[in-house]
Amino acid sequence: MKQHTVIDSPYGPLTLVADDGALCGLYMTDQRHRPTEESFGEPDATLYAFGEAEEQLAAYFEGELKEFTLELRLNGTPFQRTVWEQLSRIPYGETRSYGELADALGNPAASRAVGMANGKNPIGIIVPCHRVIGANGSLTGYGGGLDRKQRLLDFERGTALF
Repeated sequence: MKQHTVIDSPYGPLTLVADDGALCGLYMTDQRHRPTEESFGEPDATLYAFGEAEEQLAAYFEGELKEFTLELRLNGTPFQRTVWEQLSRIPYGETRSYGELADALGNPAASRAVGMANGKNPIGIIVPCHRVIGANGSLTGYGGGLDRKQRLLDFERGTALF
């Protein structure tokens, strides 16, 4: 059974979605690949998973948390889940290219497939897809928008404050 709530953040409202009590979605407004509102389930701000996520996100936005420890339910193909697992291994304040992620998966030719899976990440920020950049260091697509991606990277690098 899915439930959702909306919380405030320095990047605008974030919709948190849980499935049977585990966080399965974090979506920004106007996010590419954002599911329909109807798929988020009933509103319920009291769910433990939401309180825990809101607390950790607040600590992250204050610069006090560098690694999330939330129970997640990542719904996707086996390949997508493998890519999302790799995203979670990118240290706070660092970036990796799509090619570097493909290499880490043991398939250097899969950088485009990695990019597609990255774009479908259902739990933005917590599963840090914003830390993936182009091979030449350029910002490339981000479901939450390139401006948000740049702001998140600047924040983690300590070069910008909210």
